[in-house]
Amino acid sequence: MMKYLVVGTGLFGAVFANEAVKHGHSVHMIERRDHIGGNVYTEEIEGIQVHKYGAHIFHTSQKRIWDYVQQFAEFNRYTNEPVANYKGEIYNMPFNMNTFNKMWGVRTPEEAQAKIETQRQVLNGKKPTNLEEQAISLIGTDIYEKLVKGYTEKQWGQKATDLPAFIIRRLPVRYIYDNNYFNDPYQGIPIGGYTQIIEKLIDDPAISVALNTDFFDNKAGYLKDYDRVIYTGMIDQFFDYQFGALAYRSLRFEQEVLDVDNYQGNAVVNYTDAETPFTRIIEHKHFEFGKGRKNKTVITREYPQDWVKGAEPYYPVNNQVNDTLFKKYRDLSEKEAANVLFGGRLGQYKYFNMDQVILSALQAAGREFKD
Repeated sequence: MMKYLVVGTGLFGAVFANEAVKHGHSVHMIERRDHIGGNVYTEEIEGIQVHKYGAHIFHTSQKRIWDYVQQFAEFNRYTNEPVANYKGEIYNMPFNMNTFNKMWGVRTPEEAQAKIETQRQVLNGKKPTNLEEQAISLIGTDIYEKLVKGYTEKQWGQKATDLPAFIIRRLPVRYIYDNNYFNDPYQGIPIGGYTQIIEKLIDDPAISVALNTDFFDNKAGYLKDYDRVIYTGMIDQFFDYQFGALAYRSLRFEQEVLDVDNYQGNAVVNYTDAETPFTRIIEHKHFEFGKGRKNKTVITREYPQDWVKGAEPYYPVNNQVNDTLFKKYRDLSEKEAANVLFGGRLGQYKYFNMDQVILSALQAAGREFKD
């Protein structure tokens, strides 16, 4: 039996801990926050499951992962159909025939394609080299200016012309009347929230959990006392920013309980103009089709922020400079941290969806325990 320390109680850490105890090992988990669950943590307020760290819609194309999460919660049939608010004008997302009809009055796919093709001509056949050019090549200038530019520049804190094209390469564009944002066949929200999934994953006598505990307050001791450390924090912080800090984006959440039954009519409304300081408003009760107290609703405004040391990192900035720097840390980890496994968005410096985090944790556990 080996003693494992898991740093972080989010999806990666919880899935790995669950697999470790199945193989006869003991696990101690530490969490810097005062609750388990990482960024998928949900909390009940006014009978509503509130996504405390932004909207989390579970979706996957892999039946294996869908079947896996069904062990820990029953999922509803929620379909992600966000809308965009541009200075009071409402548009459907992803960009589809409903969007094109509202934008230009076109009614057929042929008319929409012709409109976009005309607007693409501003590129003069140039291969896109930045996000702005890539977006225009996909959806033309009108949709780019109203529904992409302002939102994206707020989200990343940079001009669209300074952002790499690959960020928006897979922008969903559909010439059908379909508002479902994801193409994945499996999609939903766990009835009763995400926290229960983490609770069930780590509900084992061989797993102990300590909250309000910072790994860096006793890093040397942890590395000495445990056979293996599963670390889901920032890889550059682990090595004391030896090569410099990687770039991340941070977020600030502004939550309100309102005395109305229905504030905006949709779970997610994106604010795509540059002037509105937040990127979106989430109305949580719509994730569970209006469940909650009558004449009460909870909304959250989401403000992107620059990341500085000490702030909460939410996702990596995967450009060439940062990816090159990350590889230096990854190489260092292989040389100087042989008993540490780095996992999750921050440990692997990669933007993962929830299903990808779960798959990554299962794969890591498979290698660890030679399944």
